[in-house]
Amino acid sequence: MTPVAPGERWVRGRRAVASLAAVLVLSVGACSDGGGDGGDGQRTASGATPVAPGSPGTAQAAPSGPDNELQDAYRKVVADVLPSVVQITTEDGLGSGIIYDTAGNIITNAHVVGGATEFEVTLATGVQPVRAHLVAAYPPNDIAVIRLDAPPPDLRPAPIGDSAALDVGTIVLAMGNPLGLSGSVSQGIVSALNRTQSESADSSSAVTIPNLIQTTAAINPGNSGGALVDLNGNVVGIPTLAAASGPNTLAPGIGFAIPSNTAKNLADQMIRDGRVTDSNRAALGITATTVVGSQGGAQGVGVVTVTPDSGAARAGLQPGDVITAVNGTETPTQAALSELLAGLKPGDVVKVDLVRADGSTATVDVTLGELP
Repeated sequence: MTPVAPGERWVRGRRAVASLAAVLVLSVGACSDGGGDGGDGQRTASGATPVAPGSPGTAQAAPSGPDNELQDAYRKVVADVLPSVVQITTEDGLGSGIIYDTAGNIITNAHVVGGATEFEVTLATGVQPVRAHLVAAYPPNDIAVIRLDAPPPDLRPAPIGDSAALDVGTIVLAMGNPLGLSGSVSQGIVSALNRTQSESADSSSAVTIPNLIQTTAAINPGNSGGALVDLNGNVVGIPTLAAASGPNTLAPGIGFAIPSNTAKNLADQMIRDGRVTDSNRAALGITATTVVGSQGGAQGVGVVTVTPDSGAARAGLQPGDVITAVNGTETPTQAALSELLAGLKPGDVVKVDLVRADGSTATVDVTLGELP
């Protein structure tokens, strides 16, 4: 788990429509337009060929070499993938999505969907929004699928890559609609793999997402649900979280994306079965809340209910128990417990330290089940 500095928090990338003016200044220089160079700041916005000194109006041939080849690679990836990135609008705001297949299924984030079941989708190839409806959402991994009501015949599904093949240092482009600026692109690298992060560091009920890709590509509100793309033109991640060091202050160069392998696996289940049937996420089999002591500090995770026939039930956990540690790692908050469980698998056996309702202590072995 990545440590979170005091005062630092993680924020999701959907934005309220009215927030553009308040936060637009934060993204100046971070995102280029779809025809630019991926945001390296070395070219004009128009992409015009430089004019040699002393020869006004005379265009010169673009120089050859590694820099120009890299620029050409950026341009090709943008041209190939950006038509597969859409804007999703709900009553609460907007986000991004990627066209998954010609049937009109679109992968996005569960938090972009929120509580909505109907959407307006603006395709890269059109101006008028197209109606869509919810297929399913899985908040624990922040993935959802929506489907166009009347898919046009010229849909371009995004090419899905193998996120397991990523290395730290891989160049990636983030494509989406940050702050409502449709078809925006930013560039960066994969700066870390297999991160586990909660939506908010100070929330006792935060969604915790494992195995995230950390990237320096700018991820701003509205990028959520879009595409993180490698230079082979393959979508390797779905942008979902950005770091914030304070209110309305994004921390530059720290964003997170859900691996494409995870997104594809969950999306296939939703399309096939209408829900996620195999989450591969570990669960104790309880509902819980953070217990706060008399001095206001978090004391552990209080068991509210125990699911019948779950690992917790078989181990003897009861409502009123307080979980203080798992496998020797302290769990002062529900978020801490969620982050620890995110690194485990169904079937793992863990030692759970408890304080019983009568004040006695116990350590029990719990066989983890699967998060529904």
